[in-house]
Amino acid sequence: MGKPLSKSDLISKLAEENGKLSRKEVKGVLESLATIGYKEMKKNGTFLVPGFAKFVVIKKPATKERKGINPFTKEPTVFKARPARKIVRARPVKAAKDAVA
Repeated sequence: MGKPLSKSDLISKLAEENGKLSRKEVKGVLESLATIGYKEMKKNGTFLVPGFAKFVVIKKPATKERKGINPFTKEPTVFKARPARKIVRARPVKAAKDAVA
């Protein structure tokens, strides 16, 4: 596996694939996609990029401080309390899974 594409590399590849679009136009579309995605996730909790992935906001509840045992050392330990938070998960669509398999 090589290193991931940079934003600039991705824009170049997309411009090459779609010969009619300039790099500047492709960059504008990518930035618009991200902006729309953020707004949709904030409003609806999901954003689907067709043929690629569905992004889902998951609400994690707050946890209280609790005692437990470290499974490696078997010593008693205290797990810290954590505030409620939201995380984003990407769920690949079937076409993306099939392309990688």
